[in-house]
Amino acid sequence: MKKILIAEDNDSNYILMSYILKKNYQYERAKNGQEAVELVEKNAYDLVLMDIKMPVMDGLQATAAIKEKHPDLPIVALTANAFDSDRQLAEEAGCIDFLAKPVSSDACIETIKRLIGE
Repeated sequence: MKKILIAEDNDSNYILMSYILKKNYQYERAKNGQEAVELVEKNAYDLVLMDIKMPVMDGLQATAAIKEKHPDLPIVALTANAFDSDRQLAEEAGCIDFLAKPVSSDACIETIKRLIGE
């Protein structure tokens, strides 16, 4: 089963993401960007769902740090700010795709399947 890291500081958003993923994927949670970077160093993930606005280290900084050592790991930005400028910043940091919050279950699963398969 594919393993996904959910980097999300907000409990209700994490609960939504875990509900979307629970049938088809294993998942773990990082509550901030620094924790996401540390977990990627210790564990093998097939994909990271990265909240952009988090404490300690934001998602853009975390994405850039992860991509330095793991350039092939797909990272999908999750953000309530769905402006083109936010999308561009996420892409520049290394995100391969972008999902606007609140995330739709269908859009999330479709994006994951497109990037890593079942």
